[in-house]
Amino acid sequence: MRIALLADIHGNREALEAVLRALPAHRIDALAILGDVVGYGPDPAFCVERVASLVEAGAMIVLGNHDAAIEGDASDMNRIAREAIEWTRTQLDPGHAALIRAWPEQHRLEEALFVHASARAPRAWEYITGPGEAERCLRATDAAITMVGHVHQPCLWRLTGLGVAIAHEPIPGAEIPLSRHFPWLGVVGAVGQPRDGQTAAGYAILDLKRRTVLFGRVGYDHYTTVRKLREAGLPEPLAVRLLRGR
Repeated sequence: MRIALLADIHGNREALEAVLRALPAHRIDALAILGDVVGYGPDPAFCVERVASLVEAGAMIVLGNHDAAIEGDASDMNRIAREAIEWTRTQLDPGHAALIRAWPEQHRLEEALFVHASARAPRAWEYITGPGEAERCLRATDAAITMVGHVHQPCLWRLTGLGVAIAHEPIPGAEIPLSRHFPWLGVVGAVGQPRDGQTAAGYAILDLKRRTVLFGRVGYDHYTTVRKLREAGLPEPLAVRLLRGR
């Protein structure tokens, strides 16, 4: 089974549509959305509705911290994220909120686990940015392959026999074999707000039969997204981030 993995869409219509257009070339069998459909971007209602249609058609989805903040507490977010959430709440109606409320914290498919932040405590929203966080995530589940978003920078981790997490920086477009000798953790990267110095939208393709993962990128009209951000009056650093990819 070949699964397309999309994380951190963040209300970016142009990026989402570009990634969805790119997926047929990968001959995917399933789609999993790893949270943060909203937050930061100028088209939250469109993205919630588009994702809802994908879920209705069979896509898997998990809740992200920005999604949870729509009806929850955003006090632990930084100022820019809080301002974006406050604006996003004004763009969504009760129907959108009800859709988000139904999204689960994690999803298991065969030997793979999908969660937004970490398997250790999905609602703690821990960022996997180093070996300590990666080890805690991998030790918290018996899944052979765990795929997450949240960090906005693609990375691949494996847990050695000594219990040490080793990082691998993926090359976009290259299929990476996932040895059965190790548990693996993939950080997908972001559809709607990359932070690794590239403006192109990120996604991943997980092949459970062949045990490979591919990290993909696709360019999109981020200038249009930036214009929409500015017209909406959202914080300027969000526009700059899309222009710089970090």
